[in-house]
Amino acid sequence: MPGEKTISNILQPTRRRFLQTAGALSATLSAGGLLLPGSAAAQAETPVRGGHLVLGLDTASSSDRLDPAFYTEAYMYTVGFQLFNTVVELGPDGKLIGALAESWEPATPDGSKWVFKLKKGIQFHNGKELTAQDVVYSLNHHRGEKSNSGGKGQLLSVTDISASDTHEVTVTLNSGNADFPAALVDYHLGIGPDGGDFDKGVGTGAFILEDFQPGVRALTKRNPNYWASDRAFVDSVETIAMSDATARMAALLSGQVHIINRVEPRAVSRLTARPGVQILRSQENTMYCFPMRVDTAPYNNLDLRLALKYAIDREELQKSLLVGTGAIGNDNPIASWNPYFAKDIPQRAYDPEKAAFHFKKAGSPSGIQISASDNGFPGSVDAAQLYQASAAKAGITIDVDRVPSDGYWDEVWLKKPFVASNWSVRPTADAMLSLILQSDAPWNETAWRDESFDKLLAAARVELDETKRKQIYHDLQLKLVNEGGEIIPLFVDNLAAASDKVGGYVPVPGGGDLSGYRIAERAWLKA
Repeated sequence: MPGEKTISNILQPTRRRFLQTAGALSATLSAGGLLLPGSAAAQAETPVRGGHLVLGLDTASSSDRLDPAFYTEAYMYTVGFQLFNTVVELGPDGKLIGALAESWEPATPDGSKWVFKLKKGIQFHNGKELTAQDVVYSLNHHRGEKSNSGGKGQLLSVTDISASDTHEVTVTLNSGNADFPAALVDYHLGIGPDGGDFDKGVGTGAFILEDFQPGVRALTKRNPNYWASDRAFVDSVETIAMSDATARMAALLSGQVHIINRVEPRAVSRLTARPGVQILRSQENTMYCFPMRVDTAPYNNLDLRLALKYAIDREELQKSLLVGTGAIGNDNPIASWNPYFAKDIPQRAYDPEKAAFHFKKAGSPSGIQISASDNGFPGSVDAAQLYQASAAKAGITIDVDRVPSDGYWDEVWLKKPFVASNWSVRPTADAMLSLILQSDAPWNETAWRDESFDKLLAAARVELDETKRKQIYHDLQLKLVNEGGEIIPLFVDNLAAASDKVGGYVPVPGGGDLSGYRIAERAWLKA
């Protein structure tokens, strides 16, 4: 901890600190999204109730489960938020708002203990009233050594969760964390009834499960007792698995579905040329990456990692995959709209000579293979082939292993040493870094384990001085750019498309695609 002040006198004004944090979060999120004119107009319209909303989404898998602990991609995030609520969530204006919680505040000066007061009268789909014990059970579902939950990383600092009253939950951390409430917006941390089976899909969400066929479709109907009166406008939602981008576009244009996700940038002009279609966009909300496992040869060699970072032509990828949209990445997982983004770190450019230098210094290893499918990120196979060509100019041979999309996240990701991957950008720097780069994070896809990195990350969480906090985050980003195993060539604007009969879409910067994956409860169908 830098500086001469103690933890206690730094963090005494807890309310002030909390407001500062909330303000920073708001600024972060407000800068992250764009509304297209059609969407802005939709917000001003009066919602209409009724109708059957049909979504055509990619990334579904036959191995999908309703248990939020096992969600890995957009399809299940969207289905999951139909069924489950989180304790807090991100609002369309970018601020942290209560979902099941009506309020929250730190209970200790250093932010190492937080109290969440729950709203009363909320019912699960089975009629049971929500209590604090349900939250305790649900959050503990993701904790423990044997947990494989994708939400585990958000709760690693938690030492205890207790029901301090019928509708009050107290969370104790192993150290102060002013941003901790933001961790509870994670898609995995949906709340179910105490002792229940999450795979039955019983939550407090806006819709009740009717049918779930993994990798095929999910059907839900509106929850008549939903606690949020200003949401859940349609009577039912059908979420159809559509992994092929062309098929999704055809389904939208033919009226088979109302909304599709992951519209390829090169397809935007074709869609907007057709009447009755609107484009839904959120700025730099996803990063595309090629993670290398730094605990596996030859990627455990820093010079090899540098060689591969210099060997990728990021500008070519942006032009080819994104048609100039989005932004070029610099192997730094913090998006440019985040106030802690280290903008002074020089952008690494494609440099075959430097790539060749580091490759030779690494011993010119063979056996470099990228495993990719479009489930890694859309166009990732094409991107890998472009990467293969640019690396060849530096004398580096990369084999492209095209693998099936189905089961990609179970059988390829975290298994193969060099793969394609993508991440929805998290709302805070701490959430992003903790999720995939903290040593013991379950989704540490590069196997990055660095004690000094972990200590700095922990220090940033309790640092009140914004100058010092910014310097810590700067040092963390610099270390990743120069030493890390993530090759991050692009940040992507989320592009979805919808019939102009759909209203209610709002971007949620830092919350992911499709109104933070809550499009089902926000959308309505015009007559």
